[in-house]
Amino acid sequence: MEAEVALVQGNHLSSNALALNSLALNGIALNGIALNTLDPAALGVIEDPGSKGTLARAFLKYAIGCAFTTAQSFSFSWTDASNVVHDEMYRGELGLAPGWATGPLNTQGQYMVSACLAARVNYYEVPVTISMRSLTEPLKTLTGSPELAAYPDVEGAFWGNLWAPTPFLHACYNSNTVSNSRSWKRDCAVGHLGAGGTVEECGMIDIVGPCANVCQNLNGAGQYYPSCIERPGQSSATTKFVITTGLP
Repeated sequence: MEAEVALVQGNHLSSNALALNSLALNGIALNGIALNTLDPAALGVIEDPGSKGTLARAFLKYAIGCAFTTAQSFSFSWTDASNVVHDEMYRGELGLAPGWATGPLNTQGQYMVSACLAARVNYYEVPVTISMRSLTEPLKTLTGSPELAAYPDVEGAFWGNLWAPTPFLHACYNSNTVSNSRSWKRDCAVGHLGAGGTVEECGMIDIVGPCANVCQNLNGAGQYYPSCIERPGQSSATTKFVITTGLP
């Protein structure tokens, strides 16, 4: 059954926070995110008082928001260089992989949380409210919902797997809404225009061109791409674990 989802706030995750192995991703996938099962290396990183810890905590905050439901949260403490203790509580928002609280991420969870994280990266590191949609529950959006009316311009799509043996993330853009995306400071699907007209990607997010070339046509009812080629240029196999983003 299709269900309307709440809008996601504060999408300004730095692409630097997606640095490979910054949070011992494989350890998290194997052990779950509960403190008593968290991989020691991952725990050490999120407690780090330096810049590495700052990036890891940002990554974890957004990952928890993607994975957990609004009824779930993750709490821990870390001590900074001045010996001040900081108590953190990261709350869930979307519920893409609630089982991560007690066990490993399954394949769907890995793909959906990865896609969600990619969608939440902002080149400028400024908050922009977006609408997230997918063929995969719980991000199916009701036809005629206020969310679709308020966020009618499909920006593009994101997919990949940060927990794969060789982590990867892809993005594509809707050719009809490029100027709107850039006007909202959203450059990670369309690419950031640099000096001399060069196009810059957001860290490891590989922009593979127009979604029309790599994805199934937009679903008219929910305004999402039902599937995209999982590894453009390498294979014709598709994945339905794709998150489509919408803007006002």
